[in-house]
Amino acid sequence: MIQFSPLTGTSADALNALLDDAFGTDRHMRTAYLLRKGMTAIDHLSCAILDSGVLVASIQCWPVRVDTTALILVGPVAVATRFQNSGLGKQLMQLMLNAATPQDPPMVMIGDPEYYGRFGFEAEGTSGWTLPGPWDPRRLLLRNSNMVALPTHGMLGPTD
Repeated sequence: MIQFSPLTGTSADALNALLDDAFGTDRHMRTAYLLRKGMTAIDHLSCAILDSGVLVASIQCWPVRVDTTALILVGPVAVATRFQNSGLGKQLMQLMLNAATPQDPPMVMIGDPEYYGRFGFEAEGTSGWTLPGPWDPRRLLLRNSNMVALPTHGMLGPTD
């Protein structure tokens, strides 16, 4: 039985096991981890999908910035390997976008533009940004539905 839940009710052990399954145990070396280092996930935008009480998918969002401008870093979007390609990632993205408020800042993520483009994410506006690790510029995606004025150049990183 599939059920949606706030991520705050999920144990850290269950979440880490899911993330290891979805991304591997070397996931901490990725640039996205450097971006959110020391940050606490944004509760209202982070959620879980449970199957008979077992965590099978999650999405987390984090406060970050480009220079001094606030952004939300989306991800990881994690789906257990046995549930991948079942639509749970799409459901997580839609749940998160539905939970977003007009007061939330623009969203940024490192992801596949062909997949995340359907949710309004694109590389337009991020070409002058740098990250604290390696990245593919075409995969640095932005969703700025409120058309907030953003810096054209700057370092993307955690909020202080």
